[in-house]
Amino acid sequence: MAPQRFHEQFDQIQRSMPDVPLAMGPDDSAEFLYEKGHVLARDGAEAHLVEDTVRAHFAAAPDLAADQVRRAGPRTNRTGVTRIRVGDPGHGDRAGDHAVTHALRALREAEGRRGHRLVSRNHVVSVAVNACPGDEPVPAPLTGPPNPAPAEGPYDPGTAVGVLVIDTGLVHDYRSYPPLAHTRGDAQVRETDDRGVLRQYVGHGTFIAGIVAAVAPNTDVTVSNALDDAGAVLESEFGARLFEAVDRDGWPDIISLSAGTPNGRPDGLLGADAFMRELRDRGSLLVAAAGNNSSAAPFWPAAYAALPDYADCVLSVGALRGDGEFGACFSNHGLWVNVYAPGERLTSALTGFDTPVPYVYQHSTYDACRFGFTYACTCQYPRHTGVLSEARQDTSGKPDQVMFEGVAQWSGTSFATPVAAALVAAHMTAHKERDPRAARAQLLRTETGYAEVRGAHVPALRPPTWRPVSVLRPGPRT
Repeated sequence: MAPQRFHEQFDQIQRSMPDVPLAMGPDDSAEFLYEKGHVLARDGAEAHLVEDTVRAHFAAAPDLAADQVRRAGPRTNRTGVTRIRVGDPGHGDRAGDHAVTHALRALREAEGRRGHRLVSRNHVVSVAVNACPGDEPVPAPLTGPPNPAPAEGPYDPGTAVGVLVIDTGLVHDYRSYPPLAHTRGDAQVRETDDRGVLRQYVGHGTFIAGIVAAVAPNTDVTVSNALDDAGAVLESEFGARLFEAVDRDGWPDIISLSAGTPNGRPDGLLGADAFMRELRDRGSLLVAAAGNNSSAAPFWPAAYAALPDYADCVLSVGALRGDGEFGACFSNHGLWVNVYAPGERLTSALTGFDTPVPYVYQHSTYDACRFGFTYACTCQYPRHTGVLSEARQDTSGKPDQVMFEGVAQWSGTSFATPVAAALVAAHMTAHKERDPRAARAQLLRTETGYAEVRGAHVPALRPPTWRPVSVLRPGPRT
């Protein structure tokens, strides 16, 4: 049974995609979300093979409708995938989709003969604090430096490292945060709801850009709002969003991506394959979040780092807890994660610099860590009551509201990722290295320390301006 937080996130993502019925996979688990009634295949002959094979399989099954198998929507030649309808999206519930399961089963024999995957669920790709949240942002005091604090060093437009953040857009008052003086990009489409309350995940991309600019001041940071819609997009659209982001301004030195999904497979995302192949040939470095499911299951695109063809062009990043010595409770882990960086209770720009803005918590904290850890993790502190949790529990508790006045504290592999991306950029500047992939290799070889994650000693990157945060349990509330 999927945990409470995942059900809450399912409800929220479903509201952001009202015309796309969703299910949990593989069977009411917290592994991934996907579109009901549809699968993905590669364009051309393979798409025809999938249609014919599924139609024949369904014709022999009395409870499945072969005449429903057909192309759904325009094919996307550049991303190389076709979306195929295999059943009525209105059938079933969130626990799974009978038609999609049978469609995948129908192709197993053909995939075995061909030696590669022919069909895939149409997964929901989300920012790494969405379907698997680390926590929600907390107001940070305006006094005192952010964490990590801005590094010293000049900005030189002639040598600045280009960093593209693919995420939610920039909030309207982002230039009030000094490290973001040279940042540009897309605006957040909508910051507040009809009551003037900050919408969830607003400021996510701004917060990430602020970390990059603080750790590596000699960077030209561009923010794409490709994931502006609650931080979620279907896999069938994901590759196109990535291409659009790089096409507008050209391929950057470094891409910082704090989004992805598990899919239960070891060979990547069908909807991102074309983009990943072009990335491999372009010379850019993708720095990608490992995700916050507290799981060893590969989280894509970060897990491309473990595939031989992409090992030098992808850096997958997990999160360290506040003291920087151990893995954060929520961080994914495994041999496919290259490095860990601080990702708990970091501070950076959010919004509200011009006018303080209210935020109402969506999730409640827990009495104990939901992943079984015993330190003062973000599952428990700071305490708050959320709208979605209370609605699910049908209690009379009133959700907590806070005011943001510019700077926030936030946790997740979403934010460990720009730390690592910025350290690669800073290494490029310090060593006059123009190849981000070479800088990645040099950084991991010469400048990593170590931390302990699930009993293993793993490479860790800690910025010089980052300071450890206490992970001791706070005293009782009075």
